[in-house]
Order: sequence, then C-alpha cells, then structure tokens
Amino acid sequence: MPARVLLRRAAARRQMGPAGAARGSLALVGFLGGMTLGVLLASQQLYRHRRNLFSPRSYERLAALSYLRGQPSVETLRLLHDYVGWESRPLLRRRGFRLLRQLERTLD
Repeated sequence: MPARVLLRRAAARRQMGPAGAARGSLALVGFLGGMTLGVLLASQQLYRHRRNLFSPRSYERLAALSYLRGQPSVETLRLLHDYVGWESRPLLRRRGFRLLRQLERTLD
C-alpha cells in the first residue's frame, strides 16, 4: 500500500476522534455477533432436519430428504445409507436411494 494512502487514513482517523473509533468497534462487534448467531441457527436447523429423517411422520421424512439433498457431505452419505435400510415405505426408500446414489456421484 502506498505511503500516501496510509497517511490519508491516519489523518482521517485523527479527525474522527474517539467517537468515530467507538462506532467502528461497535460495528465490528455487531457483525461478529451476527455471524456467530447465524452459524448457531444453521447448525440447529441441520440437527433438526437430520433428526426428522427418522421421524414417525412420513411428511417430515420427505422434508428431511429434500433438505439433505442440498447438503453434500460424507456424513450425509452415511446418514442416508442408514435411512435407506430403515425406511419401510417404498416411495420414500426409493427417493432416499436415488439421493444416496446422486451424493455418491457428487462426492467421487
């Protein structure tokens, strides 16, 4: 970075004073807090959908399969393998098996 740019930034910081620096710090804390909250909510949602994959309600299992389609990972692959062996409804078993094959091709 050129020295001229660094000098301009230093001068701008001096003109802002302590209130401007506090606003910048507050914005950074807000951003990091929002990111942390987003990661926490996403992990809870993932856990809920994986739990619903073995739900007694077939529509919840269907919704969980639809969600897992967008989550390609080795863990999802193992989970679907267990699900296909567990599922008693032929329609959902076939859907799970198709998704399992698709994920295998994607991860190879």
